[in-house]
Amino acid sequence: MGDWGRFGEDHQIPVAKQMGKTATAINRDFIISTGDNFYPVGVASEHDPQWKSSFEDIYTDFSLHWNWYPVLGNHDYAGNADAQVAYSKISRRWNMPARYYSKTFNINGDSSQQVLIAFIDTNALIPEFYKNEQYSKNLTSKDSTAQKKWLMKTLTDAPKSVKWKLVVGHHPLFTATLKRRESYDTKAVRKSLKSLFDKYQVDAYIAGHDHDLQHMLPEGKTHYFVSGSASEVTPIDRLPYSKLAVSEYGFMVFSVLADRLYVQAVNENGEVIYTTEIKK
Repeated sequence: MGDWGRFGEDHQIPVAKQMGKTATAINRDFIISTGDNFYPVGVASEHDPQWKSSFEDIYTDFSLHWNWYPVLGNHDYAGNADAQVAYSKISRRWNMPARYYSKTFNINGDSSQQVLIAFIDTNALIPEFYKNEQYSKNLTSKDSTAQKKWLMKTLTDAPKSVKWKLVVGHHPLFTATLKRRESYDTKAVRKSLKSLFDKYQVDAYIAGHDHDLQHMLPEGKTHYFVSGSASEVTPIDRLPYSKLAVSEYGFMVFSVLADRLYVQAVNENGEVIYTTEIKK
């Protein structure tokens, strides 16, 4: 889920309640946030009251008190980005050890079959952000190159037990939204990451930023998902390679086996509005 921290407003609460019901039904292992965790301008510190009003008091279901793995969005960069890393030392469920990091998960408890997920900071990959007064305070010139080297090493060094390579970031490489289809941020992230995903055989890239639910399969192996409608939706169009493009409040469920990856899009009413299966 992504693009959510609005003090409970604009459908954030009904989506959160449905997340709790779905998480209970599927016995979820963890929750991923695709960024823009706090509107309008991030948090000021790890003690900001928004942690309570936009997160702790909203996602209250027992099934959501498991590990959360977030990434940073552009709205988070308008505040104190490192405060979201620091909150990991306060919260049992908020797990952001750094602005970018990776985790390896066993499939059904089997360490010989694993999923590698790289959680990246796409803000650092957008040149315009270094000149933006609001965002630049969180950036240094080394952020982009160091992260890309780290990502390539992470994907290269994945052991044979890793059956799936997934990457999570805030900004999409592809989107059917008219205003963002060829916007500066979309183009910058695509230029920075597309060839890398192709080279290292990334199975899926999961983003937010656009307030909708999308699945796209352009040229190449990588499937591109957008899940950014956990609070607020915006108009959507379609691309020739769009498999899903809906302007609905909701989230996505990823279920992984050694040879199959199932993805479901669930709206705020609990309706499964889309399913797809990716085979190895």
